[in-house]
Amino acid sequence: MFGGYLPSNYLPIVVFIIIAIAFGAGTIVAGYLVRPKKTYPEKLSPYESGMKPFSDARTPFPMRYYIIAMLFVLFDIEVVFLYPWAVVFNKIGLYGLIEMMLFIAILLVGYFYAWKKGALEWD
Repeated sequence: MFGGYLPSNYLPIVVFIIIAIAFGAGTIVAGYLVRPKKTYPEKLSPYESGMKPFSDARTPFPMRYYIIAMLFVLFDIEVVFLYPWAVVFNKIGLYGLIEMMLFIAILLVGYFYAWKKGALEWD
């Protein structure tokens, strides 16, 4: 269709791709040539910390950890909604203030509900 014609606008992109591939391949080859090849039992042990693992890595986390993590993400994302409101506060007037107070009231109800249910206790 184009007869092997490469527009000059794409030449920097092609050069960049070639440099990226050469850099990736070069770092892998350099790592292979420079790394120590002598292995020993401590090197092959998990985590290379020098300590033997004391339990299975597949032990489940307590459910409370996930609940606290979800609550943190939930409240963190909802607090982010306050920033755009603060930026346009002068433009939206009383209606925007009432809506934000309603939003914060809903957040507080959720917070107190989680608190009363004991979801925020770390035990």
